[in-house]
Amino acid sequence: MRYLFPLLLLFIREVKAQTLPVLDQNPTRLQWNQVNTPHFRVIFPKGLDQTAQQTARRLEQVYDPVSATLKKTPRRLSVILQNQTMISNGFVTMLPRRSEFNAVPAQDPFLAGTLGWLDLLAVHEFRHVVQYEKALQGLTRAAYTLFGNTAFTALTLGVPDWFWEGDAVGTETALTNAGRGRIPNFDLAMRANLLAGRRFTYQKAVGGSYRDNVPNHYVLGYFMSTYLKREYGADAWSNVLNRYYRFPVYPFSFSNGVKKTTKYRIEELYRRSMLDIEDTWRNQRKELRLTDAVPFPVMASEKVYTNYQYPQYISGNEVIALKSGLGDIAQFVLLDRNGQEKKVFVPGLFNNPEMLSVADRKICWTEFRYDVRFGQRIYSEIKLYDLKTGRLQRLTSHSRYAVASLSPDGTKVVAVRNDESYQTRLVILDAKTGQELRVLDNPANDLYVQPRWRDDNRTLVVVNRKKEGKTIQIIDSETNEKQELTAVSNQNISHVQPWKQYIFYNSPQSGIDNVYVLNTQTGARFQVTSRPLGAYHPTISPDGKRLSFHDFNASGYRIAEMPLDSSKWIPVGQVQDRLVRYFGPFVAQEPGGPLVRAALADSVPTAEKFPQSRFSRLLHAFNLYSWGPVVASDGQSGTIGLRSQDLLSTTQVDVGVGYDQTERTVNYYGNVSYQGLFPILDVGFQRGRRSTSVYVDRRAPLDSLRSDSWNYNQLSAGFRIPLQLTTSKYFQSAYLSAYYGLMQVSGYELPVRPITEVGFGGTLQSLAYSASYSRTLKQSKQDVAPRWGQAVSAVWRTTPFRGQLNGEVWGAQGSLYLPGLAKHHALRFRAGYQQQMSGNYRFAPVIFFPRGQSYVSYNQLTAGSVEYRLPLLNPHWSIGRWLYIQRVKGTGFYDAAQGKSDVRVQGQPVNMTERFSTTGLDLSFVFNVMRLRTPFEAGVRTIYNLKSGEYLIQPLVIGLGF
Repeated sequence: MRYLFPLLLLFIREVKAQTLPVLDQNPTRLQWNQVNTPHFRVIFPKGLDQTAQQTARRLEQVYDPVSATLKKTPRRLSVILQNQTMISNGFVTMLPRRSEFNAVPAQDPFLAGTLGWLDLLAVHEFRHVVQYEKALQGLTRAAYTLFGNTAFTALTLGVPDWFWEGDAVGTETALTNAGRGRIPNFDLAMRANLLAGRRFTYQKAVGGSYRDNVPNHYVLGYFMSTYLKREYGADAWSNVLNRYYRFPVYPFSFSNGVKKTTKYRIEELYRRSMLDIEDTWRNQRKELRLTDAVPFPVMASEKVYTNYQYPQYISGNEVIALKSGLGDIAQFVLLDRNGQEKKVFVPGLFNNPEMLSVADRKICWTEFRYDVRFGQRIYSEIKLYDLKTGRLQRLTSHSRYAVASLSPDGTKVVAVRNDESYQTRLVILDAKTGQELRVLDNPANDLYVQPRWRDDNRTLVVVNRKKEGKTIQIIDSETNEKQELTAVSNQNISHVQPWKQYIFYNSPQSGIDNVYVLNTQTGARFQVTSRPLGAYHPTISPDGKRLSFHDFNASGYRIAEMPLDSSKWIPVGQVQDRLVRYFGPFVAQEPGGPLVRAALADSVPTAEKFPQSRFSRLLHAFNLYSWGPVVASDGQSGTIGLRSQDLLSTTQVDVGVGYDQTERTVNYYGNVSYQGLFPILDVGFQRGRRSTSVYVDRRAPLDSLRSDSWNYNQLSAGFRIPLQLTTSKYFQSAYLSAYYGLMQVSGYELPVRPITEVGFGGTLQSLAYSASYSRTLKQSKQDVAPRWGQAVSAVWRTTPFRGQLNGEVWGAQGSLYLPGLAKHHALRFRAGYQQQMSGNYRFAPVIFFPRGQSYVSYNQLTAGSVEYRLPLLNPHWSIGRWLYIQRVKGTGFYDAAQGKSDVRVQGQPVNMTERFSTTGLDLSFVFNVMRLRTPFEAGVRTIYNLKSGEYLIQPLVIGLGF
């Protein structure tokens, strides 16, 4: 034992089994089936049989047309239909290779337009599959053959993500009669910027901004990819990708492929495409006859992109609106014409259906509610906020309502319910209890969008997206009698607002989204607004004299108001169609367009069925997707192994061989994680060699350094439970875990051992428990840290079994987040306490230690810190093609710790106490390299050790972005 005390000062090192990441799973109760076609396997939960058959049929119909212009037909693909979520989305991934479609249609009219939701996903997501498959050539194919999907995916990173999404949007636009390229709202931000003279550099257009509204990669990619197709043919991108994948490791290989195809580098392609579309938009704007409107004055700075949307009158002088932006989290605000702005309430995970409902001085909206454990199960609940009492009511619980609207008298709510069977229904609920009063049958399964009540508190007005297109309907909420007020058409109408005998609505009939009105008594329709960029979400003042809507400019959405004067309305027959059909020239170039449009028009299910059978998660638990080397982020170790993950994300397997560069030793490992149950079950095993060097005595000179290598076997088994607890504006989560560890050592021949090593041919059996909880306020993009919140964690590691080695450590730490002196500043206080029990083995630390100070193990350790973070600059600095810096951040900190240990010196007990403190400054930069959209954050840390008087400068890597 006397040899152990000097080794207490060594840095703790433990061999740990790898913990595989937590994935999103479905509830265990779900049973899965599969439909097999020549090119697809559609996997779906029981009850989605008809939807799965129709999706499989649609995928086969678009298989050749979507593949044509990239000249690549993909391998057979698994497509998974998810029915537990209320988030409308879809994706394609190679890790492992699959596509997932969320079977819940979007309420947002600017996402799918007049297309069926799963039809849109079939075209758009399958185009991504073709894009990935195009990479199977040249060096990328060789990388896939040797190392699997991980290496394959890494080599596709040189293709900018604006191409992936822009090409897919262009494909959905060219092959169908809808698609986002035909929706004016899709390009609204880019149109606003260019017409306002805001011409961004290519670096900024890709990397983004903390101040300006930079259109996302879908919009940028649509116009750049479309411009190249217009100028060089529909198969031009096939040629670019062929050139890129021949040698994708060159940093600007994609730009080089563009240059060889077009004679222009990527920056010049961007400049030309922006000039081309800007000229088109300016010509469109020249012929507009604008209507005047007066904006509500707001407090937001025009220097930071901020939105005010979805106005709803609560009095003749005041409106409720949703405020959001780069510097503000989403919140309901009260605006008046005198410029007063008051924050009313901050919702939680706002499920934005592109509308808001206010009646009887109550705000009604829907919020996402995540399942406590299973990440694929996401509800959408109705909430009410009473402006008179300040009371929040959770009207429904664990429900699936996509959008909700209050009746004028505030007694009822109409909601659109999306069932797990992909069935859409209108539901009438009691506004006090949330009880479902009536469910209106919908045998055709039409999609109801953004329903509203008429003044009689009985009749509903709704946009109905049928298989043939959209129409405005009125529905009797008690009898379910329906009447279509407009002919079914491909016009992307939305945002209905009834008032007296009129129904106001949004339409892109003129080529720009504006407010129109329908007289239900005469059937006459008129254009009400003609705004430069668009007008959305009409609402009528209580006195019926004014119309309010949200307008748009380069600084964001703003609430605007105009007199309700029917004498100035323009009959729709006189409205000229000035839609910018930028996609037009290459529609004829797409050889599969007629086939896809004919298939989408034929939406009647056929009697022919694809083969269908049960899908067993157990039989498909092993799904190899990657093999080959993986280098750790510290650069000091690497592995060669196999990685497997089943298609339903329940079972992960990771096996391989690792090499530690520091100790120059080899180890073999295997890890299995089963995540299909409420607790996640993990088992890991590792076998290999270790190596170290220690001084075997304490006498000067220190010339007794000896080295040794030994073998070890390590087993880890246990469970963890990640919990999602968010119910409000605060993100809340908790985590519990318990693990058993076994370490066996043989061949250890040194006469002493570090107290952190097993050594001496011994065996260590341990149990480790941990628990944590976090509650932090949502952040805007400009926030550098949570401005309110708490986080606590506790760890206990012990050796309860009899053996040669024994030890125990427990500790707890917590953080408190507070607002700083300015809007986006943040202050954090942190404290921790740890206790190591007496024993002949020491565990790794469980709390933090002062930055820049080497860890020292004590029987008792108390630590604390204070940290202040703030943004310094939000620039747009470019250094050639290599670097784009968009943010500079600063952090000041002070850390302190006190350690105590009871030791024996010359046979006498001594209480040893030491104190450490450091202070310092961090300077970090948020930047993009080589024009990748993914941001990185790195910088430098300066530390002053108040105990030793030493200065230390360290590199600082905060975020790798991926």
